[in-house]
Amino acid sequence: MLRHYDSLGLVRPTGRSDAGYREYSSEDIRRIFHIESLRSLGLSLREVGRALDDPDFTPSELVDDLTRQTRERIAAETELLTRLRRVGAAEPAGWEDVLQIVALLQALGSKSAGKRQRAALSSVEEVAVPVEALVEAALSETDPNVAGALRWALAQSGDEGLALLAEGLGSPVAEVRKRAVQSVAEIPSGAATALLQDAFTNPDIVVRRYAALALGARGVADAVPTLIDMVVEGTNDVDAADALSALSSRPALADQIAARLVDRLAPGTVEPSARRRLTQALADIPGTTASQALADLSHDEDRAVALTAAYILGIRDAR
Repeated sequence: MLRHYDSLGLVRPTGRSDAGYREYSSEDIRRIFHIESLRSLGLSLREVGRALDDPDFTPSELVDDLTRQTRERIAAETELLTRLRRVGAAEPAGWEDVLQIVALLQALGSKSAGKRQRAALSSVEEVAVPVEALVEAALSETDPNVAGALRWALAQSGDEGLALLAEGLGSPVAEVRKRAVQSVAEIPSGAATALLQDAFTNPDIVVRRYAALALGARGVADAVPTLIDMVVEGTNDVDAADALSALSSRPALADQIAARLVDRLAPGTVEPSARRRLTQALADIPGTTASQALADLSHDEDRAVALTAAYILGIRDAR
């Protein structure tokens, strides 16, 4: 090393002994320590020489550049570590499995939506991709077709991804929270239902609405008020009406749901468009309360509401 420094002119020995060995003064040794200190920051030997000998050399730009390079290197190493951990989690039986897993992981990060979608579907049919990778992909995916495939793949993995999806529900990014609750809604387990009930109290109204849709489909009556609010507001109102219809298949709930809808239908309480949506929502609610409400609404002063109610009554009578 010292010979190399000497050849580059970084540190020249003050003299030599009678035996020909290099002799270094205390100032030479101090310079050697300075060289090593600068090298520890990632400077090349050429940059070290400039730093020590060029009086016009300013370190700020070089330090900024070294900082950027270090961050890029750390990011690359972190990505490699994550990939290795995921390959290990898949417990490959041989190198053929390792190559397939790596190929699927690369495809999940592809710029091509088609490749990402095929990777999501293949993750179940071929070598299993670690659920962590599927969750990460699902929470970042913007293409609706790919997102649907990823949610399907996650649902096939059962409850494995629920803990990571729960973290997604607490994300500071609204889109991530939305994708997380949509993914949980695809998992048909009791643990997923419990997580959806937790999501039903989330401060994010979008999360609460998606949770209500899923809980309504699963027969959870607590979702009824939120579902009716969605009908009134026109937010996923068709899906909300379907969820209310599913809940009303339970005789004990049918009249309660109809009564809540009727309460919101009182003239002057909501916009005319909301009254029409509420009337439509009564269509698939069985029982006398809904039928009586539709009969009354068929004479409503709002012609659109009256015609809608009369049409629905005709269908119900035909049934």
